[in-house]
Amino acid sequence: MSAALVRPRDHRMIAGVCAGLARRFGTTPTTMRVIFLVSCLLPGPQFLVYLALWLLLPSEGGRRGTAESW
Repeated sequence: MSAALVRPRDHRMIAGVCAGLARRFGTTPTTMRVIFLVSCLLPGPQFLVYLALWLLLPSEGGRRGTAESW
């Protein structure tokens, strides 16, 4: 069974989108980052998709700033 599509707290470089996609599809975060960078050389909305995933994917571990984390 595949992992849930979330932005993990570990292995983040910017927002964790590539790390989350890598975990979901069973590759390494570095491989997913290389795929994303190569895809940016092609015409298309790759950067906009990345921004949308950054906004729409939940962060792993739920909300930040709860009273329990103090």
